[in-house]
Amino acid sequence: MRVSKDELFQLMKTKLAKAGLTEEAADAVSDVLTFADHRGIHSHGAVRVEYYAERIAKGGITNNPEFKFEKTGPSTALLDGDNGVGHQVAKLGMDKAIEMAKENGVAVVGVTNISHSGALGYFVEKAAEQDMVALSMCQSDPMVVPFGGTEPYFGTNPIAFAAPTNDERIITFDMATTVQAWGKVLDARSKGQDIPDTWAVNAKGEPTTNSRDVHALVPVAGPKGYGLMMMVDILSGSLLGLPHGVHVSSMYKDLTAGRQLGQLHVVINPAYFTDVTAFKKQLSTMLDELKEQSPAPGFSEVNFPGERGKQRAEKYDEDGIEIVDDIYDYLVSDNIHFDRYHGKNRFAE
Repeated sequence: MRVSKDELFQLMKTKLAKAGLTEEAADAVSDVLTFADHRGIHSHGAVRVEYYAERIAKGGITNNPEFKFEKTGPSTALLDGDNGVGHQVAKLGMDKAIEMAKENGVAVVGVTNISHSGALGYFVEKAAEQDMVALSMCQSDPMVVPFGGTEPYFGTNPIAFAAPTNDERIITFDMATTVQAWGKVLDARSKGQDIPDTWAVNAKGEPTTNSRDVHALVPVAGPKGYGLMMMVDILSGSLLGLPHGVHVSSMYKDLTAGRQLGQLHVVINPAYFTDVTAFKKQLSTMLDELKEQSPAPGFSEVNFPGERGKQRAEKYDEDGIEIVDDIYDYLVSDNIHFDRYHGKNRFAE
C-alpha cells in the first residue's frame, strides 16, 4: 500500500489521539514517525503506532505531563518529561538545546523520564537546519549480548549526528550500536522476511536468519560497538541519574507503567569556533570531493551519510510512501489496539 506523506501523518495522528494523546503530543509523535517512513526508515515509522497506542491507552504514558526544564549552568540543563511521550519531550529538549547553543556556543541537555522517542536523526536535523552541529543519544532496554557474553545486558543504544552545509544537503548519521537496530528485525517480521545472519543470535548463541528466532542482537564491530553502547548508556542513563544496563525498563513487560528512559542532546554553535559560512562551505566541498571518487565494484557512487534517505524521500514524494498492508488496515480501522504487546518479552513475544 502506498500513501502520501500527508495522509500517513494524519492517519497516525488520528490513531494516537484516539488512544489518548493530546493533539499537540499526537502531532509531535506523528511528525517523527512520518519523518522515519518518509526516509525509508520503516522500522521507526508506522510499524510502531499500535504499540504506542496500546501503552497510551493502558496508562503507561502520561497524557498531560508537566514538563520541568531546569538550567543547571550556562550551557547545561535538564528536562524532566514526566513520563510523557518521548518524541514530544525529546523535540522540546532539542529546541531548548538549540536556543542555549545560540546564546552560549554549546549546550548539553539531558532529557529524563520519557518513553521511546523514535528516530534520533529527526532531532539532530532540526539543529542542522539552524546551522548547528548536533549529537543525540539514548538508552534502551537490554537486548544485546556484550562482546564475549551470552546474555543481553545493554540496549541498542543509538547515536545520531548532523551538520549543515552551504546548500540543501545535511549530513545526518544515525545508527544503533548493534549491527542492526531491533526495529529492523521488527520490520522484517511484519513482512515475513528473514534477516542476515550477522544481525542476531538465537538462544544457543548461534547466528540466526529467522527474524522470529532472535534471542539477542550483537554489537556492531564487536568490542568497538560494545564500548559505544556502554558509553551511550552512561551518558544518557547514569549521568542523568537513571537506571543503567539490565535495569533499564522493558518496552513491553508492563504497558501500564512509565519507562524512565533518558536521552542526551549536545548542540554546538560553529560561530563560536570558526566562520560559519566557511565551515558550511568546507562541508559542501567535502561532499563534492567524495562524489568525485570512482565508485568501488558493486557501487554506483559514494553516498554521504543521510543521502540515501533523502533520495528515498524524493522518490516517495512522487510515488507515495510504501506501508505494509496490515499496518495500513490497522491505521484506517476503528481499533485503538489489539492488546498484542502487554506482558511480552524484549522481542514482543
